[in-house]
Amino acid sequence: MFQNLTPGAALPSLNALRAFEAMARTGSATLAGAELNVTHSAVSRQVKALEAQMGVRLFEGPRHALKLTPAGRDLLPGLTAAFDGIAAAVAGARGEGQDLHVAVNASLSVKWLIPRLADFGRLHPEVRVHLVELPPHAVSHRGADVVLRLLDAERIKTLKAERIIPNAVGPVIAPSLMGPLTGDDARAALLDAPRLVARTHLSGWKDWAELSGHRSTATSERPVAHLHFALDAALSGWGAAVLPWALASEAVADGRLLAPFGFNADDGAVAAIPGAGEPSRARRALVRWLVDQGRVMPPAPSPP
Repeated sequence: MFQNLTPGAALPSLNALRAFEAMARTGSATLAGAELNVTHSAVSRQVKALEAQMGVRLFEGPRHALKLTPAGRDLLPGLTAAFDGIAAAVAGARGEGQDLHVAVNASLSVKWLIPRLADFGRLHPEVRVHLVELPPHAVSHRGADVVLRLLDAERIKTLKAERIIPNAVGPVIAPSLMGPLTGDDARAALLDAPRLVARTHLSGWKDWAELSGHRSTATSERPVAHLHFALDAALSGWGAAVLPWALASEAVADGRLLAPFGFNADDGAVAAIPGAGEPSRARRALVRWLVDQGRVMPPAPSPP
C-alpha cells in the first residue's frame, strides 16, 4: 500500500541519514557518535553506506580533516530542518511546550549564561531550561529550541539569529603580571607575556592583531582547552589571553584583569539562533530576556 509514496529510487536508510547529518553538523564522527549513542566507527560505516547508495561523495579530504563536498553541503540543510521538525513535533505531542532546550558553547555557558539564569527562573518559573553543550563550531543541535553562540555578521544574517551582545575582542592580563607599569610600558609588557591559546579558538591572537594592528612578541605559548580556561588562567597570572568582551567584561570591570589595549569591535555578536518550528512562548520569553541581558552589559572599553 506504500509502494507509490516514494517514486523512483528508494530513500536511504533513516539511520544513515541521521549519522551523516550529525557528523556534518558537529564536524566529527566522534561527536556525532556521542550524540547518537553509538561508536564513531558505526557513524563512519553508516556514512559510507549512504554514499554508496546515493552514488556520490559527501565528505572529502584526509580522515583527520574531512570537509563536506558540494553534494554534502546541499544535503545537510534539508536533513537538519527535517530532523529538527521531527524532534519539535514529538516534544509538542508529549506536552513539553514549557521545556526549553538551549544549546550553548561551554565557555559562554559557564562564564555568561549560567550566572544569569537565576534571574530568568524568577521571571519565568513555569519554564524548565535544559542546557546542553554545543560543539565548538556547530550552529545547530538536535532538539534545541535556541542555540546561543558567537557568530560573524554573515552567519547571523543567514541563520536569522537575534543579536544579543555586540562582539569586541582584546588581550587581558592579571595586575600581578603588570606591577606598577602603565601606558605604553604596560602594553609592551602584555605583548611580551606568555600567550594563552584556547584550542577551540586558535585564531584569537591573529584575529585581534588584524583588528588592532598590534602583534604579540611573546616567545612562549600556553594552550588550554576552552576560552573559559584561558580566562581563568589569565586571572591566575599564568599569561595573557585574547577574549571576547562577553566573557571578560566582569573581570575587567572589577579590576581582576587589565585591558591596556582596550577591545576592538568586529561585525559579529553573541547571537541566539532559533530552533525548528514555530516559536513557543517559552522560546520567545528566553530570547527577549537574552536581549535585555545584553542591553544592560557595559560597553567594551575602546582602544586607547
